[in-house]
Amino acid sequence: MTDLIREQLRQACEQGDYGLLMASIPYAQLIGAECIRQGDELLFRLPASPENIGNPLLPAIHGGVIAGFMELSAAVHLLIVTRTPGVPKIIDFSLDYLRAGQFRDTYAKCQVWRQGRRVANVAITAWQDDAAGPIATARAHFKIQEPAKPTHP
Repeated sequence: MTDLIREQLRQACEQGDYGLLMASIPYAQLIGAECIRQGDELLFRLPASPENIGNPLLPAIHGGVIAGFMELSAAVHLLIVTRTPGVPKIIDFSLDYLRAGQFRDTYAKCQVWRQGRRVANVAITAWQDDAAGPIATARAHFKIQEPAKPTHP
């Protein structure tokens, strides 16, 4: 992890404002993704944007943008929650599209199901108007760095 991202993560966690952290991720900037703390939970938001449209006739958000947003959300969630010393690296990502993502804001929440020393499992749910009616669900496996072992003199 670069020192810049590590410092932005530290500041973001202390202040509860993840804007600078998200601004340091080029893909988050490209699609306009945001991260907001709501109590003890993190909520990710993908604002409606004409650049993210895949089917202009509906109009609907491109499936790749939805997948990228969900994968990004899981990685950032894992980075914030676990405070691992490095950026999580994706191993596997499995996505189920449940309905079309209409041209409106999209939200995602993540839950770490299992975390070992080297691998973490994250579940992601994305929705638009109602969290009870998701547009997609996903499961992601990430390789994470083990915390540095203490050195003994």
